[in-house]
Amino acid sequence: MHRRRIALTLTAAALVAASPLLAGCGADAHPGAAAVVDGDRITVSQLQEQVRDVRDAQRESPQADQLVKGTGRLNRATLNSMIFDKVLARAAKDAGVSASRADVQQARSQAEQAAGGPARLRDMWLQQYAIGPDQLEATLRNQVLIEGLSARLGADRSSPEGQQKVVGALQQASGAMQVRVNPRYGSWDDEKVLLGAVEEPWLKPAEKTPEPA
Repeated sequence: MHRRRIALTLTAAALVAASPLLAGCGADAHPGAAAVVDGDRITVSQLQEQVRDVRDAQRESPQADQLVKGTGRLNRATLNSMIFDKVLARAAKDAGVSASRADVQQARSQAEQAAGGPARLRDMWLQQYAIGPDQLEATLRNQVLIEGLSARLGADRSSPEGQQKVVGALQQASGAMQVRVNPRYGSWDDEKVLLGAVEEPWLKPAEKTPEPA
């Protein structure tokens, strides 16, 4: 499952569609790290806290079984979002774009009005993007940042050309941040700005047995 974070405006996968495993980031170098981004650790406990926020909200929903079943890869999807948050923040900073508290509050008011109220917004984003209640503020901040970044780049995200401009800024930021991921979660792809699949060598196809001469 690839989700969310830019919610109704952008995800890395949506942009890309229009676009070292942890050698030094293992248990010895960064104990407890799910990933290291620009030298900053995303700890396993931080990751689990965000996952727990989503799971708790899902279990309180009338559609609990369906929501939990539909987000079986929530750990990886959440880590993908946490890394992407940092990449987006770096790209925005490099472009001179910021998101003030007033900007975020305005975005929240608009989103709640469009959704039909605060509770409806929480339910919609939980069901559609697996965004937990404690993550709404960060999601809205990202929305402000991506809109500001697009405007600064003169990028119309409704066009492939505009999307590619934003992708380029994200790729540049990602490449400069030296993202390293604990192999249990996969590996980060700077070109796709996305967490790639876990490599499971024991699942490789078995070699064919040579036929007798």
